[in-house]
Amino acid sequence: MQKQNDHSDPRLIEALVRRSYGRLLAMLSARSGDLASAEDALATAFEIALKNWPEQGTPSNPEAWLFTVARRQLIDLARSAKTQHQHQEELSYLFDEAVIECDPLAIPDQRLALMFACTHPAIDRNIRAPLMLQTLLGFDAASIASAFLIAPSSMAQRLVRAKHKIRVAGIRFNIPDQSAIRDGLDAVLDAIYSIYTTAWSQSSDGDIQHGNLAEEALWLTQLLSELAPQEPEVFGLFALMLYAESRHAARQDMDGNYVPLQEQNCQLWDLKKIEQAEHYLRHASSMQRSGRFQIEAAIQSAHTVRIHRGKADWHAINKLYAQLYRLTDSPVVAINHAVALAEIIEPQIALAQLEQLSNNTELKERLNNYQPYWAASAHLHERCGNRDAAKHAYQQAIGLCTNQIARGFLQKRLRQMS
Repeated sequence: MQKQNDHSDPRLIEALVRRSYGRLLAMLSARSGDLASAEDALATAFEIALKNWPEQGTPSNPEAWLFTVARRQLIDLARSAKTQHQHQEELSYLFDEAVIECDPLAIPDQRLALMFACTHPAIDRNIRAPLMLQTLLGFDAASIASAFLIAPSSMAQRLVRAKHKIRVAGIRFNIPDQSAIRDGLDAVLDAIYSIYTTAWSQSSDGDIQHGNLAEEALWLTQLLSELAPQEPEVFGLFALMLYAESRHAARQDMDGNYVPLQEQNCQLWDLKKIEQAEHYLRHASSMQRSGRFQIEAAIQSAHTVRIHRGKADWHAINKLYAQLYRLTDSPVVAINHAVALAEIIEPQIALAQLEQLSNNTELKERLNNYQPYWAASAHLHERCGNRDAAKHAYQQAIGLCTNQIARGFLQKRLRQMS
């Protein structure tokens, strides 16, 4: 394979990991379903690249080079396997393609299949997002564990079990047809959104910084929009995350204190990202198949009205929350709806709506351990002038808060009531 004359910068290989890791891994594991072996082979290929490219120059087609080296690693693994018959299909497939110099760009993109494999019903819901981070983006278990506040050893074990389940259960890496995409899309979008919300829940000293993890979620959604362009909810999620990203600079003041949405300086919002979000939301709406993420994005759009009118469109926000609750029947949506309702009616009515949730015996225990419920309760009690109840709710919210910046904000509000 022809080489470029320049010497390789290790940063080039890092960029290739970002751009090509998921694509290469999906192709390598497409037939065998053995993620672990494919990951090991690809890691070896990158190690060889780091050793050889600085001396020999960058290949003219780096992806093809990495794919060829990793595939040969898999062939060697299959040859040396004690129970070679278990690898016969994989070995046959690899030998068939090994006779030619294979250009990965000429092979159908299998990353969509890999996304759906990560969210297969046989895979535990809590490990889907971490599995997607590792298999599609190449994050190591320690970094993922830091992001999800789990011990590295526990995360590594869960990831290994998930990959083992994919192999044992015979989960295939087939590119889904349109009906299958729609059937499994919610799980894929939930996993991506879980990655993004994890970025927002992290304190500033996490191993995976907000920008890194949030950008990866946006990148996955961009990829999904290219692989499934007919699905409006993909663009709805894209818009939702871009609205949130547009307010990144306004979420903390000069001293690093958390600033809630209603109190943010909207002049600090990123208008370019808002314009992008509006574009994707309009595109999703044009397909005339409404869904959860489109409604949530529309709520965020109604908040951006404050840039021009001086206040959010609370009437639209409340109608959208009502629509979202009918769709999801989610207590989380009900909590947000109650807070928004206080902007257009007496806060006592909004508080009564919130407290109705705690009267539900099935929800009571869950809400007692749910920090946003207590934060919302504290806010509404404070607005109603119920100082003792507000203080109690603030104390509960502070005790349940895992984000250092958000905890500081709640503690400040509690002090101001003293």
